[in-house]
Amino acid sequence: MAIGKRIRLGLRRRRWYIRAIRKRRELRPVRLRKDRIGAATNVVITVARNEHIRLPYFLRYYRNLGIEHFLFIDNGSDDGSAAYLSEQADCSVWSTTASYRRSRYGLDWVNWLARRYCLGRWVLHVDVDEFFVFPFCDTRPIRALTDWLDGSGIRSFGTMLIDMYPKGPLAAATYEAGQNPFDVAGWFDSGNYTIKRNWDYQSLWIQGGPRARVFFADKPKRAPALNKVPLVRWQRGTVFASSTHNVLPRGLNLVFDDVGGEKACGVLLHAKFLNTLTARSREEVARAEHYGGAREYRAYADGLEDGSGLWCNWSERYINWRQLEILGLMSKGNWA
Repeated sequence: MAIGKRIRLGLRRRRWYIRAIRKRRELRPVRLRKDRIGAATNVVITVARNEHIRLPYFLRYYRNLGIEHFLFIDNGSDDGSAAYLSEQADCSVWSTTASYRRSRYGLDWVNWLARRYCLGRWVLHVDVDEFFVFPFCDTRPIRALTDWLDGSGIRSFGTMLIDMYPKGPLAAATYEAGQNPFDVAGWFDSGNYTIKRNWDYQSLWIQGGPRARVFFADKPKRAPALNKVPLVRWQRGTVFASSTHNVLPRGLNLVFDDVGGEKACGVLLHAKFLNTLTARSREEVARAEHYGGAREYRAYADGLEDGSGLWCNWSERYINWRQLEILGLMSKGNWA
């Protein structure tokens, strides 16, 4: 990498690091459990707004996975989310009504909490509709994964985001609080993905799936990125750079093997496409707080008006992580 690019990335990382420190003033602690955070090895950090219906299953899923504490940033919810989370013994909660867009879509807040409370810990940054799946997750807790990563000298773990959807119209995919969303939306695209290299960040750039197929068919380059590095052993100076698509220092993005073989990697099952999406899309278009003036949500609102769904004849029904490994969407690498 050219010296000039390396300097620019270094300055960018420093600027975002300082931004995160300044943005701490936008966060008001609602329930802070420092002792519980301090005793945890693996924590989740999440930014959420009006997601009360999703929270019970989200918490149950990650508790079963072995997450020891949750750090939630509630961005102006009016559905009781903050109060509900404050009652959970393994949750610390901050509240803010500041602009999601002006916080770099929540990253400034996440980077600050990770810097302040999570140094030396494994941080898993996910949205409430993202569910982390890693090799052997049906028999081993996340602590087994992070212990193996520590023993191997690896500080980050990569995933691909897989959009899940129902068979039939989204309006018929009724979701209730506490329900496993994949009982409702259990299908995915198994093969229509494109991969290219982002040399500046040393990362992969993955696009495709049902969002590219249905909502961005005429503009595939504008389809959402599906590459993620959501799990990072946090150290001073670490920042999420672009959602969890890229992390700095850029060496944390080396979650693939370009000299033959495969590195261990997982997936994030994405439970966005439920009956709640149409109303949520209209709301987010009006708020314009998401990337590109909420163009992604605008595409959803326009594309779902006719009541059609995302299922097609090539859709696959989700079974387990081993199925995803067979399809080449994740790998256990040399972790046995």
